[in-house]
Amino acid sequence: MKVYLDNAATTPLAPEVLDAMMPFLQEQYGNPSSIHGFGRVTRAAIEKARKAVAQSINASTGEIFFTSGGTESNNMVLRCAAQDLGVTDIITSSIEHHCVLYSSEDLAKRGKVNLHMVNLQEDGHVDYAHLEELLSGIEGKALVSLMYANNEIGNLLDVDRVAALCEEHGALFHSDTVQAICHYPIDVQQTKVHFLSGSAHKFHGPKGIGFLYINSDAMIKPFITGGSQERNMRAGTENLYGIVGLGKAIELGYEHMDSHRAHIEGLRDHFIAALKENIPGVTFNGDYDGQCLYTVVNVSFPPSDKSSMMLFNLDIAGIAASGGSACSSGSDVGSHVMQALQVDPDRVNIRFSFSYQNTQEEIDFVVEKLKEMYPAEVV
Repeated sequence: MKVYLDNAATTPLAPEVLDAMMPFLQEQYGNPSSIHGFGRVTRAAIEKARKAVAQSINASTGEIFFTSGGTESNNMVLRCAAQDLGVTDIITSSIEHHCVLYSSEDLAKRGKVNLHMVNLQEDGHVDYAHLEELLSGIEGKALVSLMYANNEIGNLLDVDRVAALCEEHGALFHSDTVQAICHYPIDVQQTKVHFLSGSAHKFHGPKGIGFLYINSDAMIKPFITGGSQERNMRAGTENLYGIVGLGKAIELGYEHMDSHRAHIEGLRDHFIAALKENIPGVTFNGDYDGQCLYTVVNVSFPPSDKSSMMLFNLDIAGIAASGGSACSSGSDVGSHVMQALQVDPDRVNIRFSFSYQNTQEEIDFVVEKLKEMYPAEVV
């Protein structure tokens, strides 16, 4: 049996999404910027997808811009906010995605902004009192960049609370919502966020396409120049079939969100209970039984003589999981999230992440394989 439990890294393309994309990979190939009939058809398809994204988060279509994914969207916000909106200070956390951390650190190194790291509580949640303290001490224009759902431990941010703090102190609020889109309702009219990013391949859409919500009160200038696409906000011929796929995926995600959530939560709860029952000494990182993304569980296994080969052995058994963010898979320095949480370096920490396509039979198979790797006598 092959079992894919690395959905936080990427999700399989939904069949309905592929069906929606196929005409634009074949017969509907016109350049959306062309004024002839071929171009008008593809332009209409892009605007239909834009409307689907806007409706999903209760935004205006004029506030949605397509990008290559979450990394570009996040870079665009951080760098353009410093350049165009007078941002002098960025507040973020040490467990953000590297595209936020590295971009913020680069801006600070080049003297463009002052960088502040908000404290974290022991379970990985943001220390909101410290966030307020930081906001109160900044004299210039601040941008708070905190992710809605952490991609490694799943902790959820209280976005409404952060939005209220930012509004109170006149700060801009950016949230990387890559892991939250299609899993939680997001209403930008209720939650006063200025920037919000998403990536299609995290919700059963194609890779290489994402979007950025930019509040009309915080418009930035283009990050990529050279053409008038995306209403002069992002130059370059549009990823037509990718945009169509994103639009279809987000429609499906929100249409079936409740049923998918119930199914995935059942799998996750079953998995956690089975691990507790069968593997003595197992623990979990982050706020796994509290304010946590229901598609992710980060498991901490006790040390054993097989620890160093655990991911490899899972792969041999046909099980896909992750030791951290897939974006850092070429690095041997370990997870920056685990380092920030100061977890025991002798334990093995593995992220299992689920989708609506997983089954209980698959979960039981994984548990059995883990039991084989952790017989009682080695624990």
